[in-house]
Amino acid sequence: MTTRPGPSLRGTVPRVVSLVPSLTEAVAVTAPGVLVGATDWCSHPADLGVARIGGTKNPDVPAITALRPDVVLANEEENRAPDLAELRAAGLDVLVTEIRTLDQGLRELERVLAACGAPRRPRWLDEAEAAWDAVTPEGSYTAVVPIWRRPWMVLGRDTFAGDLLARLGVRNLYAEHPERYPRLPLDELRAAAPDLVVLPDEPYRFTRDDGPEAFPGAAAALVDGRHLTWYGPSLVAAPRVLTRALRAASR
Repeated sequence: MTTRPGPSLRGTVPRVVSLVPSLTEAVAVTAPGVLVGATDWCSHPADLGVARIGGTKNPDVPAITALRPDVVLANEEENRAPDLAELRAAGLDVLVTEIRTLDQGLRELERVLAACGAPRRPRWLDEAEAAWDAVTPEGSYTAVVPIWRRPWMVLGRDTFAGDLLARLGVRNLYAEHPERYPRLPLDELRAAAPDLVVLPDEPYRFTRDDGPEAFPGAAAALVDGRHLTWYGPSLVAAPRVLTRALRAASR
């Protein structure tokens, strides 16, 4: 989880490959021009013009190596350990982040951006911290938070998204589950009797017609998955966007 001295110390423009969509956006916005490669799932910024090197779970290691990056950005949850080991074996420097809470995310973002040659902490990171510091929950809810169906999977313990929701007054009924993303039968999820079911549009794309019907009697909050699960510039607007979705569901 270490990296070489920051590129700015070497006096050269770094070459960075990102295997994490959130980090891709953060680096592209903060240090334009340093990214040379990103995954097929890196959708922000929309005009990102870099080489595409496969998915987060199946990166093209030879293609990444050919880009000659100074550092490859990864995440311990989003990327597979064997892929990261293969990148290291190819002689590449891999910076692996661990982000399970908002506070941890803010610290890791600062570390990543410094490693990518950012000369200073970006304004959007200060704005994100201030936005979350100002949060006052409008209500208190018990909830289940599915992230997949067929089979049903929900947020469990120690998740970044769960921490954001807790700050907004949402108590995840599976926050103490032994697994971080447990697979549970729908009957069990219904029997938990949540006030609210929070349905993001990624990784599974829940919609008004696909998800709420499985939880009769519970209010359904359809939320933007990027604002719930990404750590980067989207954190600035995330409290407002998520609060609006919770408010709409409770009406």
